[in-house]
Amino acid sequence: MTEQPRPERIDWNNMMQPLLVACPSFRPVWMEFLTEWEDNPILHEEEPQGKLPLYLALSDLANHLIEKLERGETETFPAVFEVVESWHLLGTHEVQEAATIGLLEDLTSEGRYATMGPEDFAPWLGPETRRWWEEIKSFWERLEREKREEQRRPLLKRFFQALRR
Repeated sequence: MTEQPRPERIDWNNMMQPLLVACPSFRPVWMEFLTEWEDNPILHEEEPQGKLPLYLALSDLANHLIEKLERGETETFPAVFEVVESWHLLGTHEVQEAATIGLLEDLTSEGRYATMGPEDFAPWLGPETRRWWEEIKSFWERLEREKREEQRRPLLKRFFQALRR
């Protein structure tokens, strides 16, 4: 039995390269991002090497993908979401977190869409990406429920106080 070579771990420094191959239309946005951030002194305040704020680039990617979805330009989506799946499966913890919080959280946000919705990305989500997608949706639904309950508590309290009078 021949052992298959283990895939290389995806880290913060190499996570975007496969995405740019999968989605060439994102390259101008990425180049603009690099121009804005590469020599920014903020990058070196906390770490001598300075890490690019990829969360911001992933938010830009979410906007780019939503725009493409709404124009019906989805031909690159299988390759794009294959990269996203690899971020979840092969990425360092930092990459996995960025893929989930930086990209998926933005894609699941209803307010970012004009004509479509988050569920329209479902056909392209891999199993691990779908798992995190559902986690995000569940988190926001729980938060929304708790928020509604918190808003009702003062009303209920006043209601019961009025009954006692």
